[in-house]
Amino acid sequence: MNLTDLTWPEVESLSRDLPVVIPIAALEQHGRHLPVFTDSMLLGEVVRRVGESMQDRVLFAPLMWLGNSHHHMDFPGTMSASPRLYLDLLNDLVENMLTHGFRRIVLLNGHGGNSTPGKQAIFEVRQRHRTRKDLLLLFATYWDNGNPNQTRADLVQTQMGHACEWETSMILRIAPQLVKPIGHIDAVEFGFAFEPAYRGWITKDRTGPGHIGQPREASAEKGESLFQTFSNGVTQLLEQAIAWDGQSWDIQASGGC
Repeated sequence: MNLTDLTWPEVESLSRDLPVVIPIAALEQHGRHLPVFTDSMLLGEVVRRVGESMQDRVLFAPLMWLGNSHHHMDFPGTMSASPRLYLDLLNDLVENMLTHGFRRIVLLNGHGGNSTPGKQAIFEVRQRHRTRKDLLLLFATYWDNGNPNQTRADLVQTQMGHACEWETSMILRIAPQLVKPIGHIDAVEFGFAFEPAYRGWITKDRTGPGHIGQPREASAEKGESLFQTFSNGVTQLLEQAIAWDGQSWDIQASGGC
């Protein structure tokens, strides 16, 4: 169910063991062929599908479209919260739901740049509530929940890029009118220089046109398969959140000791 559809007395009547999903995405450049709202559109579609399958077993907050996208600011149209501001925003969103008594909170992410502050926010909230044993605080990126290469041998990429085969395919599935011609677009390799060290970067360090990956390999058919895989994966994660026994560290221990 959607938080935006409820009155406050209806929210008050909900079980506090109901998982609350806070979707977080971005508004940023996606190459020369995809709209700047790509991340939010894709996460919104995943949330829509998961919501239809789970009905009133999960509470969905409205999607937060502002993300941590400073690394894309060299490209016009990008809007971003600075990392520290964004960290505080995520902290407050989670704390809001804890104040209302909910105990199982999931930040569901649709933008790679949100990963570091999102994980940190969840970590910080847990430290502030360290005496509680009844909290389940999760950060999850939708494309980490499912392996589409297991079901589609024709996918060229084996991981999410940026305005890539995967994202372009999914936008072709839900809003093909927004996709500019892709037949002439060259691939931009991911690049993993200096691994296992992590190198600080901005997007223009890695790509001139703004995309990373192989968008011209995209198709709407692939997009539907990707949506199905990721939506199923998120649903499975939320089923685990529902099944959690309210105290165990590992979900496999639920109902056991």
